[in-house]
Amino acid sequence: MEIQERLTEAEEGDHDINSFIVFDREGVSRRDVAEKGRLKDLFIGVKSNINVAGLLVSAGSKTLENYISPYDASVVEQIKNAGGLILGMLNMDEFACGSSGETSYFGVTDNPNARGHITGGSSSGSAASVAAGFVDAALGSDTGGSIRNPASHCGVVGFKPTYGVVSRYGLIDMAMSLDQIGPLARDVKTAALLLEVIAGHDPRDETSLDLESGFYRFFENLDPALGDVRLGYAHEFDELIQDKGIKRVIHKALDGFSSSGAEIVDVSLPNLEIALPTYYLNVYVEFFSATRKYDGRRYGHRIEDVCGEEVLRRILLGSYISQKEFSGRFYRKALMARSLIRRELSSALRDVDVLVGPTVPKLPHRLGTRIEDPMVMYAYDVFTVPVNLAGVPAGTVPAGEVDCIPTGLQIIGDALDDQKVLNVMAAFEQCR
Repeated sequence: MEIQERLTEAEEGDHDINSFIVFDREGVSRRDVAEKGRLKDLFIGVKSNINVAGLLVSAGSKTLENYISPYDASVVEQIKNAGGLILGMLNMDEFACGSSGETSYFGVTDNPNARGHITGGSSSGSAASVAAGFVDAALGSDTGGSIRNPASHCGVVGFKPTYGVVSRYGLIDMAMSLDQIGPLARDVKTAALLLEVIAGHDPRDETSLDLESGFYRFFENLDPALGDVRLGYAHEFDELIQDKGIKRVIHKALDGFSSSGAEIVDVSLPNLEIALPTYYLNVYVEFFSATRKYDGRRYGHRIEDVCGEEVLRRILLGSYISQKEFSGRFYRKALMARSLIRRELSSALRDVDVLVGPTVPKLPHRLGTRIEDPMVMYAYDVFTVPVNLAGVPAGTVPAGEVDCIPTGLQIIGDALDDQKVLNVMAAFEQCR
């Protein structure tokens, strides 16, 4: 399909979905794209907190409503070098602060596979654009489940790599020690291909890992054969799942793995419940620090003057916790708890290849539902935040539907076991 034809179809189809903030009608992002490459003829969407030269990069905010990026993020350079065709910039929760896709200054994103329900966030447009078929794959960013959460709600594949495997150069931070760019796609093969293109060492990113070239061959080494794979399942997952339908879907997936030759092993994550408060205490402090550059002097508007309710909440709490008299009471203890969660995940993974379990504890609520208590919204991320706190890889693959609404299976690996996670995702996709 020609690029203009795809753009026209996507624009018309997106009228009721609102997955895009900007369509690149002028081809600004495609002027220096390689004529050949591994992504040739694939249409890609980019989350609006990842810089693409010449396009509006707003982070879903009024603060940056007029910011035209002067440069490409490293991952965008890699996509262009591989011949990928960028269609535009995708909608997202404002500054990645949200789990529903409802906090964007540019309007809410509807769920193509569960109309009238939230997409999940913060990579709402990334998941929705893939689910609707507007793009073949999309880039998202994952701070505490922001790729996996919407992938689950929208019924697509999402992958969050080991921290440092993909360059963060050109990403607008939400929490720099937690953020990681990753792919969303309709199937595991396409996600693995996009990951293989964007991964690799980048000297411009101090968090980037310098690994042997063979490590990054995720698509080339994709192997769906389960063999004698050992899969860990924590009983704490069952205790925190709020929807019985999701529990049935997840246990059916476990039965499917067993029938295919995998061994299901009981493991324990006794401190899973403290992951959410630990995560948000870390996020508040890091987000407050990251937003100090939005002072309205160099570019954009002063963030406190124009931001939404959730962004302001995180700024104010981050400012409070960062104060010297409170940092020991809150932030330092959160760092200690983060280390505990990292050790627990590592211990649970010691005798198994990966962990498998739910991605979200409950089904997506209807758009426009007023949720007074922010902790109710934050609860969507209870199964995803430990992964970011530990810096390990995890992916979500569609597992089934509950009341005609998709829900995903999450697969978690130890640090640098990205290939194992992708292989198990591919195996599950194949045997469903």
